[in-house]
Amino acid sequence: MTRKVVIAGGGLGGLAAAIALRRQGIDAEVYEKARDLRPIGAGLSVAPNGLKALRAIDPAIVDALRPRGSEAACFHLRRAGGELVATTPTTHEERYGAPVLNLLWSRLQETLAGFLPGDAIHLGHRLAGFTQQADHVVTRFENGATVRADLLVGADGIHSAVRRSLVDEGPPRYAGRLSWRGVVGLAHPSLRPRDVTMIAGTDGKTFAIFDIGDGLTFWSAGALSPEPTPSDSAAAAKQRVIDLFAGWAPPVGDLLAATPAGDIVERPIEDRTPLTRWSHGRVTLLGDAAHAMVPALGQGANTAFEDARELARYLHHHADLTAALAAYEASRIPRTQTIHARSALQGNRYYEADSEVFSRAVLERANADQNAFEDWLYGEAPA
Repeated sequence: MTRKVVIAGGGLGGLAAAIALRRQGIDAEVYEKARDLRPIGAGLSVAPNGLKALRAIDPAIVDALRPRGSEAACFHLRRAGGELVATTPTTHEERYGAPVLNLLWSRLQETLAGFLPGDAIHLGHRLAGFTQQADHVVTRFENGATVRADLLVGADGIHSAVRRSLVDEGPPRYAGRLSWRGVVGLAHPSLRPRDVTMIAGTDGKTFAIFDIGDGLTFWSAGALSPEPTPSDSAAAAKQRVIDLFAGWAPPVGDLLAATPAGDIVERPIEDRTPLTRWSHGRVTLLGDAAHAMVPALGQGANTAFEDARELARYLHHHADLTAALAAYEASRIPRTQTIHARSALQGNRYYEADSEVFSRAVLERANADQNAFEDWLYGEAPA
């Protein structure tokens, strides 16, 4: 029986996994390389499947989250010049039993951390390695600490040190696009509560705007770039995105100008090749460490929450660790591979010259395949 689990990584997936495991009576502790859980200037969308996974872990999590974000009520598609192409009211709660909740990444992290005792989260612990034995795994950290457990879970993101120890592969795959994200409080007549707006250009640029509650707006910009060349400074990153989206209709320029340079997150869009196996002995993977995907569907955190729910369920129901991990993989790998492939396909389409036409079809649910895919993705229920 699995009694103690070490989780490498204190991001959203790692925290959710610790909560899920502890709810099943398993002693799970999180080890995070950062010295504090600092807020980052970004928001995210928790989709119906992610909220249902969190609800299955502990309904109180969702109860705590809903007042801290903004439940999407309407999706709008606009051209770069400001022309409205389509408006679609959301029906996620009616169709799938949960809304799309947009909120600050840091608020989600804080909420999850609040469901764990303080001594279950260990900061300043950078993974140095691990050693497996027949009946345990010893995890070593650069600060000299060692922890013995029944299982090590790598929830340490797209640059996972745990995955690097298990799989011989290179760096993440660059998808040919750069992204910029920020959160700002800005009063503007076009920024309405509970709205989500997608703005599509004809030159491979996109700009998304999300109300995340409390007068805050999360924006995300993307553009094609042959190389993942980073800006030299925060000020340079801000000027870069301002220049790329110069001439776009309000409130794009207003949002960019109002966001402090230090709060803008510039990143290459990357993914990793899907694996056919996540577990090796007493070590397994979860979240981006297992299945990092491009963010076109916004499913990174949501699939990590599903991973957490399923890993806890199978460790609880199977006394044998090998059987539990085999069941975990059988449950998660086919589903995440499908979402990974769909994210790559949809991400590429959003950046093509006819992205406006494609986005409109998605928004209007005119494409039966898209409609069926959302039913499969969001309608998924805990087993």
